[in-house]
Amino acid sequence: MSGSINKVILVGNLGRDPEVGALQNGDRVVRLSIATSEKWKDKSSGEPRERTEWHRVVIFNEPVGRIAEQYLQKGSTVYIEGQLQTRKWTDQESGQDRWTTEIVLQRYKGELTLLGSRNQLPNTNNSNDQLSSNNDQEKPKVLDEPLSIDDDEIPF
Repeated sequence: MSGSINKVILVGNLGRDPEVGALQNGDRVVRLSIATSEKWKDKSSGEPRERTEWHRVVIFNEPVGRIAEQYLQKGSTVYIEGQLQTRKWTDQESGQDRWTTEIVLQRYKGELTLLGSRNQLPNTNNSNDQLSSNNDQEKPKVLDEPLSIDDDEIPF
């Protein structure tokens, strides 16, 4: 079907620090766990209620991933724009097939905006040079769950 849209927009808070890893081909990948919450007042009791939903976000976009790695930490508020994607993988321990649904920021797609005040960002010594990765010396670990990308997903 032409004209279909797969777009996810989230505004939420990180539940833990970003996880940085690498695909088997060496490309860097950043994983985020983002919480979104809704609050309401219970009609029958009048008590406040809250429900939190957790979202897995995977960033393949190198510049966006670098920003996430350097400036995000547990509790950071972010705006994420990506695509919903379900992938199948095999559990190494049990050998069973598993499925995971994630919001994915592809290499040339997606958006990440840091929300909140500058005081919420890690100490950057107010230097613009911090935007370039200082962690290039660190070799990222290879992810336990292999991520497969079909040729159809390559944007060129």
